[in-house]
Amino acid sequence: MMILRYSAASPYARKIRIAAELLGLSDRIEIAAANTADPADTLRAQNPLGKIPTLVLGDGSALYDSRVIADYLDHIGGGKLVPAEPARRFAALRLQALGDGINDAALLIRYEVASRPEALRHPETIALQQGKIDRALAALDAAPPQGPVDIGQIAVACALGYLDLRFEGAWRKAHPRLAAWLADFTAKVPAFEATKA
Repeated sequence: MMILRYSAASPYARKIRIAAELLGLSDRIEIAAANTADPADTLRAQNPLGKIPTLVLGDGSALYDSRVIADYLDHIGGGKLVPAEPARRFAALRLQALGDGINDAALLIRYEVASRPEALRHPETIALQQGKIDRALAALDAAPPQGPVDIGQIAVACALGYLDLRFEGAWRKAHPRLAAWLADFTAKVPAFEATKA
């Protein structure tokens, strides 16, 4: 039995939970919450970075970060989410990087706003990260993902879900095509709603 160390609000952990479900591996993975701020949490022994998600394998070794875990699960799950054909493969991996990049920027904004008193916040940092999100959303709205569900689409859906969770879905009004794509993805992939924080 593998163990996935996670937090319910993590878009990266959500990506892994959805991938595991689509690959038929959910029954082989125990879900265990982690507290990244607690030095006594065993997470730091499993992953020296103390980050989630971390996948602890049956032999006690661990895999991290979400891209490595997704690739591993796809490998043992039959290669359904990371296409083998080069053009489709790198399109899916590029889309995954875009979704994860949205999450990276959104998390930095979240930390800046949630962790610092207002007088100590850096508006330049928030603006820099928001620019990344805005450009990514514009690109995705201009050309929403197409084709069979793959790891890239899962990553983008999780990023949009995180924006809904932490920023009240403010992205939706300016990106109607992308909002419609997410509604279609949600209908096709029940695990997306099932993993909502």
